[in-house]
Amino acid sequence: MSWLWAIIVGFVLGLIAKAILPGKQQIPLWLTTVFGILGSVLGNWVATGIGVNDTRGIDWTRHLLQLIGAVVVVGVGDWLWTSMRGTKQRERA
Repeated sequence: MSWLWAIIVGFVLGLIAKAILPGKQQIPLWLTTVFGILGSVLGNWVATGIGVNDTRGIDWTRHLLQLIGAVVVVGVGDWLWTSMRGTKQRERA
């Protein structure tokens, strides 16, 4: 069941990250979900490192760090995706 939640959270965080980033991202939806999951894991790792991964109530700091991680990973991932795919994809958009 935890994998299902990871996919759902990754999907939602990836979509929010794409909405925050300026311009149109070229990555497909499945890759957005994967990048959202990776960003969530990155945010959890940072939250654990600074000691805010488990608090009473809603972990707003951890959730914000997960979102920041997703924005970073989606941004870098989109840049890598478009550079690997070549300029033809960017010219069509």
